Amino acid sequence: MQRTYQDIFPNQDFSHLSKTVEQYLSSETPLWWVNFTDTETVTQETSPVACLWMGNAIDQITGQRHAHLFLLYVVPEHRRRGVGRALMEYAQTWARARGDKQIGLQVFSSNTPALNLYNQLGFQTQSLWMIKPLENGE
Repeated sequence: MQRTYQDIFPNQDFSHLSKTVEQYLSSETPLWWVNFTDTETVTQETSPVACLWMGNAIDQITGQRHAHLFLLYVVPEHRRRGVGRALMEYAQTWARARGDKQIGLQVFSSNTPALNLYNQLGFQTQSLWMIKPLENGE
């Protein structure tokens, strides 16, 4: 999770994200890893190159439970190879099997590659999360 945020905001400290994981990771919020096997080495060591973390949310309009994408991450050297798309297809299969009618997610507006992927997969903007930094005394 920290690598995801550091890719977009490289000068920030994201050590606080471990609290998010502790709070939300459970048997009902599965986390899947994609490992890369180096076939060039004798040991054939594997290393994670991507992950998908799904969970639950409640639709603010209908009140229905639906699948929510907490995290989709692909390490930079494995991007643009279809890994993210394959994980999103897996997420949709998982959600349909649970009986979910939709998948929700939050994406940074500056994350153009992710926005492009989600738009290509048919995701639509339902709401905007807006913030205003407050100065002392404002």
